[in-house]
Amino acid sequence: MKKVFGYLIVLTGILSTLSVTSCREEYITYSDREYVMFADTMKIYAVQKDASEVLVPLVSTVATDYDRTFAVRVIDVEGQAIDRFHYSLESNTATIKSGELGTSVKILADYENLDPENPVYVSLELVAPDAVKSDLFANRTKVVLQRVDPFVLEDFIGEKEIDGRIYGGWCVFSSMFLYQYSLTGDYQRLVYCERKPLKKNPQTKEDLSDDTIICHNWLIDGKDIEMVFHPDDPLNQYITVPEGQTASDEGSFFGITYGDDRILVKSSSLYTSNFMTWGRYLYAWVELYVETLGEPYGSVGHFYNIMEFVSDAEARRLFDEGMPGYFDYKKL
Repeated sequence: MKKVFGYLIVLTGILSTLSVTSCREEYITYSDREYVMFADTMKIYAVQKDASEVLVPLVSTVATDYDRTFAVRVIDVEGQAIDRFHYSLESNTATIKSGELGTSVKILADYENLDPENPVYVSLELVAPDAVKSDLFANRTKVVLQRVDPFVLEDFIGEKEIDGRIYGGWCVFSSMFLYQYSLTGDYQRLVYCERKPLKKNPQTKEDLSDDTIICHNWLIDGKDIEMVFHPDDPLNQYITVPEGQTASDEGSFFGITYGDDRILVKSSSLYTSNFMTWGRYLYAWVELYVETLGEPYGSVGHFYNIMEFVSDAEARRLFDEGMPGYFDYKKL
């Protein structure tokens, strides 16, 4: 079991800003200086099982009344990706057609040979006359190939069906809030998670939410919270924690009551919470706060948490060895 306590830094592309000259409706040629370049010096591209084609934009500052074809070469010494294993270049030329301001270099990525935990990149170089190149623009680009596995919430949490009944799964919850405030010194708990029912007595998997889970006994026994998954953007899959949920009473951690004797939880406004489909774990940044008579009293702080989903057998072993939290043998 991983015992990770560092924040995942997600690599983001460095985007160049490109000013495009406006064109007349009846256009033959431009007198403006012509430059051709890659739109980005580096960009991360999601490679999915059903979408493995990568289009790398090549742009021009002007349109012309004739086709322009340029060569594109792979810089082997700079790239990590292996040709014809991780990817293949559909063509080593790219053509900007008459009257257009750009085209794309097409890369066919191999989903099966990519490792989601270790993205690789291809370095491309534009081969063009010096007259259309400039050190101010991107003559080279790094194409980062990031495999993104399909997201299925029930698989992520380890859902199963036993004797016709649907059960969720367990995760090891590691919390910086518990690390700072737990009176017992424990910063990890075993937490049972299940998909939120869409109706009172769910009978089938279709009766359960496909984006929201209930985390039972999250910070403390007797208090459950909900988390919502947002998987639509494959390069920015994140979770949110709806505001106003009660994570704990105050006395269990502070030894005193400052407000309404409720420690409330919501998504952190400072940091994003992400989940990893290939690792079955998530990083949750939350803000814990206190209210009095429904009005804000004060923020406890922003806290980093990790929830790593484990097998039933591992959950049972951890519980038997004394890890705090919730475990019900009937859910096996």
